[in-house]
Amino acid sequence: MKIRIIYIGKTNDPNLIQLEEIYRNRLKFYIPLESIVIPELKKVKNISIAEQKEKEGALVMKNLHSDDEVILLDERGKAFTSKEFSSFIEKKQIANQKNLVFIVGGPYGFSETVYKRANALLSLSKMTFSHQMVRVFFIEQLYRAMTILRGEPYHHE
Repeated sequence: MKIRIIYIGKTNDPNLIQLEEIYRNRLKFYIPLESIVIPELKKVKNISIAEQKEKEGALVMKNLHSDDEVILLDERGKAFTSKEFSSFIEKKQIANQKNLVFIVGGPYGFSETVYKRANALLSLSKMTFSHQMVRVFFIEQLYRAMTILRGEPYHHE
């Protein structure tokens, strides 16, 4: 199984970039991982929020394949404990899911087109985080899930 993460917008904070890179490097030993960064739209002051979501959605859809299982990181999604998330990943591996794609949306979320394409919604918290923070939190949880599945001593209960 291969995991792709699609992000709307890049991270500017060097500390967050460094943290994300630490976990990305750790994940190399467990699972193929690809990140796609879709640049934030320019000149958004003159367009509505709905139009902004549609334009971002069109860019997201260009990066999806028909056999992708798409999971949106969305505050209305299902929340997991770390162990439950590792079980979720394990089930996808056992089911021979070829491509698992997680998407972090822009500041206003996702377009209806992207919601309709999604197979599931995943919530990291009931709180709202910046997309820059979500990148670090999510990639760390992917790493944690892999260590749980391998019985390694990273996760403590």
